[in-house]
Amino acid sequence: MTHDPVPTRAPRGRALADIGPIEQLRAGRLGVRLPLLLAGLFLYGASMAMVLRATLGQIPWDVLHVGVSHHIPLSFGTIVIGVSLLVLLGWIPLRQKPGLGTIGNALLIGPSADLVLSVLDEPAGMIWRIVLLLGGVVLNGVATGMYIGSQFGPGPRDGLMTGLARITGGSIRLVRTGIEVAVVAVGWLLGGTVGVGTVLYAVAIGPLAQLFLPLFTVDLGRPTPPTDT
Repeated sequence: MTHDPVPTRAPRGRALADIGPIEQLRAGRLGVRLPLLLAGLFLYGASMAMVLRATLGQIPWDVLHVGVSHHIPLSFGTIVIGVSLLVLLGWIPLRQKPGLGTIGNALLIGPSADLVLSVLDEPAGMIWRIVLLLGGVVLNGVATGMYIGSQFGPGPRDGLMTGLARITGGSIRLVRTGIEVAVVAVGWLLGGTVGVGTVLYAVAIGPLAQLFLPLFTVDLGRPTPPTDT
């Protein structure tokens, strides 16, 4: 997990809805939105595993997850779940509204990453490691567009970031940078790996999410009924 990028714009005519969990379920189109959410979360975990196996530097939040794994005898995915739940506790004083996607993000990305890690080996050559890193970063952007576009709410880290920005009055960019610098620093001190992959992800994920979000955002607007002429 990971970093949960927050898009700054939604595609025209398909705005991202700021609604609670009950409203999310009542908004309709569940036959499209639920598979999109689940596929996006699975691919997000898979993308994390790809970047890890490339061994060229971890996604910012994964620097923390890997660092913690050096001190606690749990799987990478289990640690991702634990950190996600701790982050969700930070939502309480911020009065953030969780959604189905929030809970799914917290509980499903870790097991997905563990599953892919169990079948994906570290490439032998540098070229293949670079290919795996680039593929993982791009897939993460696709997965971000899918799970956010399903309109079931942000991930735990997204909500922490937007909540802190609202409470402090700081910009999203400033708050996001501050959180990620702190997370990477703590993860590095615990033994996580910072490298070119960390920097590449930080630079590329925003534009990638902005690129793919319009392709996957599900329109929750109700069509206007035709009028008799």
